[in-house]
Amino acid sequence: MRKTILCPAIVLVCFFLAFSPAIEAATENPEVNSEGPTDWSRIDILNLATAVKIALADNPGLDAASARVRQAKAQVDQARAAYWPRLDANAGGARVELSENAYQENLATARLLNPLATIDDPEEYYNADLTASWALFDGFERKFTAAAARHGEQSSKAALNDARRLLISAVALSYFSAQLALENIAIARADERFNQRQLNDAEARERVGTGSLSDVLNFQVRMNQAKTSRINEEYQYNTALYGLAALLGLPNSRLPAHVGLARLDPETQSELSEPLVEDLIATAMDRRPDIQQARWQVKQVDAQVKIAQSDYYPSIVLSGSLEGERTDDPGFGQDDFGNRVRVGLSYNLFAGGLTRARVREARHRKVELEKNLEEKILSAASDIRSSAALVTSAQAQVKLQRENAALVQRTRDLVEKEYNAGQGSLVRLNEAQKDLTTAQSNLARALVALRQAWVELETRTGNIVAAYRPAETP
Repeated sequence: MRKTILCPAIVLVCFFLAFSPAIEAATENPEVNSEGPTDWSRIDILNLATAVKIALADNPGLDAASARVRQAKAQVDQARAAYWPRLDANAGGARVELSENAYQENLATARLLNPLATIDDPEEYYNADLTASWALFDGFERKFTAAAARHGEQSSKAALNDARRLLISAVALSYFSAQLALENIAIARADERFNQRQLNDAEARERVGTGSLSDVLNFQVRMNQAKTSRINEEYQYNTALYGLAALLGLPNSRLPAHVGLARLDPETQSELSEPLVEDLIATAMDRRPDIQQARWQVKQVDAQVKIAQSDYYPSIVLSGSLEGERTDDPGFGQDDFGNRVRVGLSYNLFAGGLTRARVREARHRKVELEKNLEEKILSAASDIRSSAALVTSAQAQVKLQRENAALVQRTRDLVEKEYNAGQGSLVRLNEAQKDLTTAQSNLARALVALRQAWVELETRTGNIVAAYRPAETP
């Protein structure tokens, strides 16, 4: 009869033991990073697409966001674990030495039945048990806890994509700033070469008696001014490179010495196309990661409301255990074990309004997040309209500065020919050359401003992630 009573508990325990390896395997999800370190020896000219790729692979801030996604995935696994049974093994031993009074009382009690009885003192006690428990019903708490964890994971993924969005934007803006400095270096060098050429001609004319010393000194001053501009722009370029290198996650925030940037290309037809504001706003509502994150947070807190409401329901737990007790030594045998199978129901009748207060708190948190989402949507629409207007303005500036630079270039060339032929003044040549360098610098600034305006617009619509890299699931 004893063995028959033992069977249900043994079957329950064996079932749990059989499935415990599967449980562990189901919760494991190792992630292996197949991306190797960047091979900078193969990069001479760093273009924007490569810079974005490196930043997405090596930026430590993005690695931190990826770690948060993995944390959220682990929280999902923790929530799912509540659906599985729990198996616990316990064992213990104690050495008990009675006080003299307790010893005499126990001895007297024992001798009521057997006058010759004795009691061991001190005495050793050993116990062991194996208990399996399974929550059959918990007021749907497990269901909504798992849902909240899944929504939290999606929110973390959206936060990771938002970090990518902002990182790509920062890389692009920094890259274009460096390109502007690089273009200004080229303009300063061209100005330096022009004045060097004019200085050589002026010195030659002075030697043969057809030129003046003032012309020689003028071009020396102009050449030194061009060198000063170049030195300043080289400083700006190096500073921009340090910021870019930091975004790329490079040690010491420094690009390898042999690596340079691509020169500034002329504007493309797509960059001069009109931004479709209404379509961009609709796209942003669907694609912007921070808006997606806010929506997942609303869903998560909605599940948390249901979790708080689960305390209104009873909970039912099934448990089974094998329990053994023995004195003197831990050599347990079959006769030392008993068993217990139990179904327990727990239902809270009153807790001072605790459950109701928790539900109210979660509902107000949901209202807060919903209002934050509405505010974020309104702000995004306003920002997109502002960025689209900036793009339109930058497009007009590029067209104007492109035309103006061509006109000033033609004017400078004509004035140079007149001066070399002795028909133009030195003052006019100086003005024409200064106008040319200014016009070229304005064109470079306008072109960079156009591209930075597009970056800002794409950042605010959420298109920048798709524009610079394929979307990936973290």
